[in-house]
Amino acid sequence: MPGARLTHEERRRIADGRGEGLGYAEIARRLARPTSTISREVGRNGGLDGYRADPAQKATGERARRVRKTAPEPAAVRAFEEEFAAMMVRTGLPRMPARVLAGLLSSEHGALTAAELVHRLQVSPASVSKAVTYLEGIRLLRREKSGRRELYSTDDDVWYEACVGVTQVCEVWAGSARRGAALFGGTPAGRRLDEVGRYFECVGADMNEAAERWRQVFTARRTSGNLL
Repeated sequence: MPGARLTHEERRRIADGRGEGLGYAEIARRLARPTSTISREVGRNGGLDGYRADPAQKATGERARRVRKTAPEPAAVRAFEEEFAAMMVRTGLPRMPARVLAGLLSSEHGALTAAELVHRLQVSPASVSKAVTYLEGIRLLRREKSGRRELYSTDDDVWYEACVGVTQVCEVWAGSARRGAALFGGTPAGRRLDEVGRYFECVGADMNEAAERWRQVFTARRTSGNLL
């Protein structure tokens, strides 16, 4: 079942698939699981060349014992989601995409179907569809096929992709402003556009550096298996 925890047998099949040289997508298809579920499972348990079913099963049990044993009360979860969504709205995200993102982040596996989001948020399917399209457009959500259904997820890779997306936007702004500065030359408009170009070049460079640092940290955590 999509979203449920992997079983020991599924982990054996993942290990067998890796032994056959299969990619994440093919293993996911055989297990009727999202590709991201397989990639996260392998990444947090030894990586491409070190994944083994039995150690992965044991490590998962140990991680589960280290985390909170009981889930918070549903009312507390709803209150947190509303608070988190309100924070995102205040910082510029539209309300419905903010609610969808908050719901995904606070769900057990970080992945939900459209029907699950409709039920969780008590909104219409059309509202969820529009919010998902918006979040996908700014790279804060991943859409995958899970059998006949679509599964929407957000994970560590999504944040890297979002950061890369912002970097690209900054590059576009900087390039356009620079062309305008060259056109207007030393006029007030030219100087103004030159400052705009410099600003976005600076922001883009900082974002690119931050994205690269996160990629290195995440890769190291994934390789060591130190991911929940």
